[in-house]
Amino acid sequence: MTATDDTARRYRQAVVASPIGPLTLVESGGALAGLYMDEHKHLPPAGRLAEPAPPGAEPPPGVLADAAGQLAEYFAGERTDFDLPLALEGSAWQLRVWAGLQGIGYGETISYGELARRIGAQPAASRAVGLANGRNPVSIIVPCHRVIGADGNMTGYGGGLPRKRFLLMLEQRVSGQTLA
Repeated sequence: MTATDDTARRYRQAVVASPIGPLTLVESGGALAGLYMDEHKHLPPAGRLAEPAPPGAEPPPGVLADAAGQLAEYFAGERTDFDLPLALEGSAWQLRVWAGLQGIGYGETISYGELARRIGAQPAASRAVGLANGRNPVSIIVPCHRVIGADGNMTGYGGGLPRKRFLLMLEQRVSGQTLA
């Protein structure tokens, strides 16, 4: 999906608890359009978030409830992939990078240069890949946390490096793989 006028769209949201803090889920047109953590580096554009439900309220039926349930299973180590309709909005380049992210297997890590190669770009495009990766609106579901530096070090993450480390360690424990 491409960028659209947010005033013509309706957004619903729910805030769910997780081991890495509250997660704000955003729905648009029956598809998941956002997943944001507290103090997320790149928040959605103004008007994208509706008024949140009262604390402790169950997500409304549909994709928000489905996402909450699948995330609970993921954090419990019972789910290794997600099956949710997504409404990703961004530039053609961002959509290409985000599609590439969805091809990174559970428990696997790759470098920004390797992601560039996988999507048909030159490894020198790793910086542009990193910028698009950082704008991923559906963290965890579209696994941007699985991209690390070429030297194996953890690099930036919109939700902060401690959360990235937690997600990678969870996947390593569940999958039995070691981080690259």
